[in-house]
Amino acid sequence: MEKLVYLLFQEADASGEALRSGLLEKAAPGLRAAGAREITVSVNDEAVAAGTPIRRSDPPIRAMVSFWLQNADDRAPCEQALAAHAQRLAGYLVVESRPLVHEMRPGRRTPGMSQVTAIARKAGLSDEEFIRIWHEDHKAVAIETQSTVGYVRNGVVRKLTDAAPDWVGIVEEIFPLEALTDPHVFYAAKSEEEFRRNLARMIESCNRFLDLEPLECTHMSEYYLG
Repeated sequence: MEKLVYLLFQEADASGEALRSGLLEKAAPGLRAAGAREITVSVNDEAVAAGTPIRRSDPPIRAMVSFWLQNADDRAPCEQALAAHAQRLAGYLVVESRPLVHEMRPGRRTPGMSQVTAIARKAGLSDEEFIRIWHEDHKAVAIETQSTVGYVRNGVVRKLTDAAPDWVGIVEEIFPLEALTDPHVFYAAKSEEEFRRNLARMIESCNRFLDLEPLECTHMSEYYLG
């Protein structure tokens, strides 16, 4: 089994509700018919509209769909099922790891919000050092300085679609919904001093291994379909 992740790009003012309905009611059955399993649909919809995304692409990332397939070479019907619901797709074969496992209720919206971040490696870092910092040093910082309740790392093995951006990872982090608008909740801070300290640690850690220029961050509602 191989894990595939697709980022869906659509205009910023397009209806998130319509996108969610299309993916859950039309695309997901098509994926399952094509052999996809463990399907997760995440959408930038009205429930997370209060968030402030970091957008570089035009049109921006509006959804992410991940699933497992026996053989990624047989993905064409899956891409066809998704293509009707986006202006552009960026597909990746990934290796998944879960430093924090969160509750996923089949067929229901995951409580809170999912922050989906597409990352690029800092210039000059070897693959080995990038992975060491990301998987060891930064993992500790992310868990200790934020109100994260779920943490999924998708390390990119290779791109599956033409013109997909050269990201090396796609990160999913589950936060309380209040973290969308309250930075103290986001950084698990009980005081202004703790907030500043946690923020500084996070910035320092990110600067060690990430190229922040192409980074994109989108807030989404997560639906695990199984």
